[in-house]
Amino acid sequence: QVQLVESGGGLVQAGGSLRLSCAASGRTFSSYALVWFRQTPGKEREFVAAINWNGDTYYADSVKGRFTISRDNAKNMAYLQMNSLKPEDTAVYYCTVRLRYYRISPVDYGYWGQGTQVTVSS
Repeated sequence: QVQLVESGGGLVQAGGSLRLSCAASGRTFSSYALVWFRQTPGKEREFVAAINWNGDTYYADSVKGRFTISRDNAKNMAYLQMNSLKPEDTAVYYCTVRLRYYRISPVDYGYWGQGTQVTVSS
C-alpha cells in the first residue's frame, strides 16, 4: 500500500512558477518510478512528467523545457518545478508511482494522491 500526498498548487499569473511536491509512504520508494499527471474537467488524465527508479526523466511535449521533475529518495519526495506557466497548464495535478518504469497511460497506476489545483491566469 502506498499513500501519496501532493502539495504546492495555487494561483499564479502566466509566466510565473510553482513547485509541486509529492510525499510518498513506503519503504521501497527508491524502486518506484514517480509520475505526474494532470486533469481538467471533462478530460482524461494526461501524462506530464516521469522519473524512473534509475533517474531517467521523461516529459510531455507540452511541458518540455518548462517543467522539471526530480526526486529525493532520502525524504520519499518527488517534485515538479513548473516555470513559464501558461493558462493551458491549469489543471489538478496528481502524482503516482509504479515499480521501476513509468507508463504513459493512467490506467497502469493503482495509487493516486488527492491532487493539487494549479490555476494560471492570463
